[in-house]
Amino acid sequence: MPSQTVLLSVDAVDLRIDGRDVLQGISYVSDVRRVAVLGRNGSGKTTLARVMAGLQPVTGGAVRIAGVDVAQDRRGALAAVGILFQNPDHQIIFPTVGEELSFGLKQMGLPKAEVAARVVQTLAQFGKTAWQDAAIHRLSQGQRQLVCLMAILAMAPKLIILDEPFAGLDIPTAMHLTRVLEATEAALVHITHDPRVIAGYDHALWIEGGRVEMQGPAAEVAAAFRQAMEQLGARDDLTHLSG
Repeated sequence: MPSQTVLLSVDAVDLRIDGRDVLQGISYVSDVRRVAVLGRNGSGKTTLARVMAGLQPVTGGAVRIAGVDVAQDRRGALAAVGILFQNPDHQIIFPTVGEELSFGLKQMGLPKAEVAARVVQTLAQFGKTAWQDAAIHRLSQGQRQLVCLMAILAMAPKLIILDEPFAGLDIPTAMHLTRVLEATEAALVHITHDPRVIAGYDHALWIEGGRVEMQGPAAEVAAAFRQAMEQLGARDDLTHLSG
């Protein structure tokens, strides 16, 4: 299958930082709509998320999304992939909602009139027209996370990476954002340590020590990961839990 027709292609990605191998030989090719990346804290899954979003240069290999090399073509990457972080304050850089939604669209090189139109359209889609000039610091964490998601959706990427974005949210807010994401046409890559949240996903990768421990149908990978974590948790020696 030609690489330009594949939605997500992670080709032999290596990443070495300060003399340490953070990612080693990560490969994955997929056209499915829902992919999960499972792993413990420190396994390399968040680093892989940043690599897939084009935010972290690699030592070797490449990531292409819908044919776009996300590390080499930053403008093309904006239209191909978005990433939603766990903490919205790590993502938001502007004081008002309208400015935040406009930023990515401007970076894509869109005309000023189209930027304004997309912002209005996105806010209206979520029933948040009144938020145009709202000060972001006055919003709750869940509302700020929704702003981040709206900013991503305004750019209409083909793939959205979710880096445990619901970890700090209450249950109703997390459920609302989940419904929004389920309705989007974009494919999703969900980064998580919790196999329960990927029920219904198509495919999963289990990352351990910067390598792919297992990949395949999400239900099978989740079951294997859960069993391994339960075995670790049942041991008396706590040194193995530092990973």
